[in-house]
Amino acid sequence: MIRSAILVLPLLVLNAPVSAQREAAKRPEAFEKLVNCRTISDPAARLACYDAQVERLDAAERANEVVVVDKAEVKRARRGLFGLALPDLGGVFGRNKDGKTDEELAQIESTITSVRQNATGRYVFIIEDGARWVQSDVETIRTPKVGMPIRIRRAALGSFIANINDRPGIRVRREN
Repeated sequence: MIRSAILVLPLLVLNAPVSAQREAAKRPEAFEKLVNCRTISDPAARLACYDAQVERLDAAERANEVVVVDKAEVKRARRGLFGLALPDLGGVFGRNKDGKTDEELAQIESTITSVRQNATGRYVFIIEDGARWVQSDVETIRTPKVGMPIRIRRAALGSFIANINDRPGIRVRREN
């Protein structure tokens, strides 16, 4: 009896975040009310509903209670967050109902704006968008320079590989 209770408890703990994620994926109330106006059959009442709900949605957007972004803005945000370990934000960055993105960002290409070596002799790169990447392996590489192109791509087990100036890759991790 005690063993079964011990096994059930982790399952309950693991299922809690899933229900919280489902709750976060719901549409904002202001938007849902606007969409529900479609169900009104009387044209005058439907138009009155639309007018009222559009005004409420507009007011919610002006008060920053609802944020409206287009797909290009989501892509820019995803690119800026590439390499960071973030919690699931309930679809904020374009996740569909299955929890997957429409197109997973596999790599970024940028230019090095700053480079230095840290106390352990590993390189620290800052790229155009301000992201700081640190060499995480001990590979010896030719000294990278400001202005060199850098391509950072996803690798196995959540790691990342950077190719600087089309040279062989080194393992890196995002620091900020």
